[in-house]
Amino acid sequence: MPDVLARLLAETEIVPAVNQVEVHPYFSQPDVQKADAEHGILTQAWSPMGGITSYYGDPSRSTFNDPVIGEIATAHGKSPAQVMLRWHLQEGRSAIPKSVKPERIAANFDVFDFELTADELVRINALDTGVRSGPDPDSITLESFHRDIPEA
Repeated sequence: MPDVLARLLAETEIVPAVNQVEVHPYFSQPDVQKADAEHGILTQAWSPMGGITSYYGDPSRSTFNDPVIGEIATAHGKSPAQVMLRWHLQEGRSAIPKSVKPERIAANFDVFDFELTADELVRINALDTGVRSGPDPDSITLESFHRDIPEA
């Protein structure tokens, strides 16, 4: 988060190369991305296709079933997952999709033969709800994870 990044930069001389945070069409964290960019830090999206939206909150509201993403996917002859990965790439982020299925892994790489239009990028960006689907970073504490961290 920007406040944590500011504290880190104030207390150390090390600037992270990558900041891995929850980013998907329903939660794009523009303030985090802006802070990262200001310091030359690459934003890396975990749950880049919003799979986390299926695990928390309202499972009926999934990025994979979003009509806007579906319409864009149909227009390009691609899957919603491929559209979301292309969105990340065109927006300058790194994305780390998870899959154990060979056909999905192959499909995840098949995103370099099309480009989203400026209008399509705007439409996907407009899906941002500002609501986190994964755990709140402020809730992650030594007590909640019951693990000793020697450096702490």
